[in-house]
Amino acid sequence: MLSRNRHVAEDLVQTTCLRALERAAQYVAGTRMDLWLLSILHSTWLNEVRARRVRQGGGQTDGQMMLDGEYVAQTHVMAAQVIRRVDALPETQRETVYLAYVEGLSYRDVAEILQVPIATVMSRLATARLKLAEYPPLQAVPKTTEGDR
Repeated sequence: MLSRNRHVAEDLVQTTCLRALERAAQYVAGTRMDLWLLSILHSTWLNEVRARRVRQGGGQTDGQMMLDGEYVAQTHVMAAQVIRRVDALPETQRETVYLAYVEGLSYRDVAEILQVPIATVMSRLATARLKLAEYPPLQAVPKTTEGDR
């Protein structure tokens, strides 16, 4: 979700795993490994975004959700609309929404991963919800009959 590009996401996961292995001594036994790994992933992503912007002179990150086929299942169409709307959010809101609503992490866990106060997480989510509420209702794909094909 962060990269919005499958290949970039795969590279990000590989880099995260490599860094986790390199820093295994820093992991505190008894703590949640998923949060530790997400923290590494987030730091790695931010570093990559900053480096890419420097290389490209402030350019945008890659990624555009595309739908295959003329007849897509209703749930995929609705999901794509939601993803486009979330993708349009500023990066800080988008990553907060992803961690809280997609990954299902608590506000405290999200704050720890993003290294921000819980109040900032709450504010970002509230602002994102208000922005998403400005959109018109999701549009269903009209059903076609066999004769329409």
